[in-house]
Amino acid sequence: MADLSQLVKAYDVRGVVPDQWDEALAELFGAAFVQVTDAAAIVIGHDMRPSSPGLSRAFARGAAARGADVTEIGLCSTDQLYFASGHLGLPGAMFTASHNPAQYNGIKMCRAGAAPVGQDTGLAEIRALVEQWSESGAPEPAAAPGTVTQRDVLAEYAAYLRELVDLGGIRRLKVAVDAGNGMGGHTVPTVFEGLPIDLVPLYFELDGTFPNHEANPLDPKNLVDLQAKVRETRADLGLAFDGDADRCFVVDENGAPVSPSAITALVAARELAKHPGGTVIHNLITSWSVPEVVREQGGTPVRTRVGHSFIKEEMARTGAIFGGEHSAHYYFRDFWNADTGMLAALHVLAALGGQAGPLSELVRQYDRYAASGEINSTVADQAGRLAAVKAAYQDREGVRLDELDGLTVSTADWWFNLRPSNTEPLLRLNVEAREEATMRRVRDEALALVRA
Repeated sequence: MADLSQLVKAYDVRGVVPDQWDEALAELFGAAFVQVTDAAAIVIGHDMRPSSPGLSRAFARGAAARGADVTEIGLCSTDQLYFASGHLGLPGAMFTASHNPAQYNGIKMCRAGAAPVGQDTGLAEIRALVEQWSESGAPEPAAAPGTVTQRDVLAEYAAYLRELVDLGGIRRLKVAVDAGNGMGGHTVPTVFEGLPIDLVPLYFELDGTFPNHEANPLDPKNLVDLQAKVRETRADLGLAFDGDADRCFVVDENGAPVSPSAITALVAARELAKHPGGTVIHNLITSWSVPEVVREQGGTPVRTRVGHSFIKEEMARTGAIFGGEHSAHYYFRDFWNADTGMLAALHVLAALGGQAGPLSELVRQYDRYAASGEINSTVADQAGRLAAVKAAYQDREGVRLDELDGLTVSTADWWFNLRPSNTEPLLRLNVEAREEATMRRVRDEALALVRA
């Protein structure tokens, strides 16, 4: 019997191939996915990892054996798979381990219209079936097996995104893009084709062994090559995509990273111009500037926990037009509430190209406070350290505490959030303040308590 406890996560399936899972298990996941979603047809895509084509085909076999017609879209980004799910009205499965190292792979699953499948929305049932079948043998095939056909949706995906953001009238821009040998190398050339953009590509060769650097732009060391290329070529900006190209990070004309909170605020302002009075979702680690800009533009900000399932749930509940996270995930109502870094990137290009100034000047209005970035501390007792920090602040005058997600401590001049990792013995600290010196003081005090 397969041990799925370390393989099936809160929102997806992810583990080392073949140590933790293989094509035989992928076939069972395909059968279970069809049974739980009761799907007559599904769509499947995969990234450039060496194990992805085989795992994807095995999943398709399992799904077809249960009677579902399978459309394989082949190599794609995760948001391209979401597009296919929304555009075709089919449940979908994407084979990727995102930014994880080469030996990992995984499955991100969704219902029709890109609605997420997580622990509470079908993933627990899928796991139970796979465990049952891996012990007792594969399920009986359907009386009439489904078909497996191929379809290329890349051009349709690109055309749909370009319909959502008008780039026709922008000034010509030089744009450096680091695809990290991931799926951005597949999608960017088609999405940018015909636009007034001079593209400077880095690491567009699809290679799931990641020979140049990890496809994880959240780690500053993986932005170094892009920053140097922007300065060397005098590009107007740089874009960095993660392995499955659903997240996009931005650097300005000087090579300085632009905060995802600033990008969230910029895109929110543009979406509110299209949809006046709309609701915008932001997680509790995004900057104060995000709800401020939303209110200034006549919108309603809604604060949520960290994580795509919470963002998408709130977007569906409130009818929000847009949502953003500090981790550079950007969600759009016009994209079935799913996240797409590419669409956020097009908004940045449209905003920059629609005026004469540099990006550093444009984003200054959206980047108003001093932030620490995320600081991780390894601790033996997460709950105990959180309790100690709470005790240190709860009786201070002018201090507010809330526990929506971890512990948030705030005053009129600063705030910090301390959250436990779900997968590692870590506490994650984020601090923001009106002044740099205040941010440093609060950061150092909080870290001293965490690491005591």
